[in-house]
Amino acid sequence: MSGIVLYGLDISPPVRSCQLTLRALKLEYEFKEVDLLAGEHRKEEFLQKNPQHTIPLLDDNGVFIWDSHAIVCYLVGKYGSPDDDLYPKDLVKRAHVDQRLYFDASALFMALRNICAPYFYNNVTEISREKADNVRDGYGHLETFLGDKPYITGDTLTIADFCCAATASSLPALIPLEAEKYPKVIAWLERLQELPYYEEANGAGAKKYVDLLKGQLTLL
Repeated sequence: MSGIVLYGLDISPPVRSCQLTLRALKLEYEFKEVDLLAGEHRKEEFLQKNPQHTIPLLDDNGVFIWDSHAIVCYLVGKYGSPDDDLYPKDLVKRAHVDQRLYFDASALFMALRNICAPYFYNNVTEISREKADNVRDGYGHLETFLGDKPYITGDTLTIADFCCAATASSLPALIPLEAEKYPKVIAWLERLQELPYYEEANGAGAKKYVDLLKGQLTLL
């Protein structure tokens, strides 16, 4: 084994983005499940590795990194080839990838989290119009970013696709991804599904996530 350990849950979009990156780089790793609802992420053993007590957490032979976006950048930087397009060296191309990563972190994933966290921790089942509109705004931005290109930053698959797709494939659990409004987003997700590692790294977990929430939430 490589000595790489990924801590998380397979229903978690950030965890799945890391799994997509690990698979794309053909890295062997051990997956250790962390039960958030049981509070395993707040035990002293976990806190020593990640005082922020979040998942995913990467342990690379004793080097601990958390936040999915930091993890995927690190993985490509350390284990990718010098000319790896997953996280390009060209500063302009990298800036475009970074922008999409920050978009996922600050807007797309937060639109999901702001609905799901109250449900999982406080059994809040109603989705306000504002929160629903945040999800739709996320879909709309993805549609614009894609334009006439196959991937989220242009012609090449990058870690930005992995992070945004892990979230976007989970959002239909909350708000439908309507084909007539977001055809480019749907086509993009279908394109990613053709990757040989997609189903194992993201597809199965996304389906589990959607099935878990199906019928549980109500739009106001």
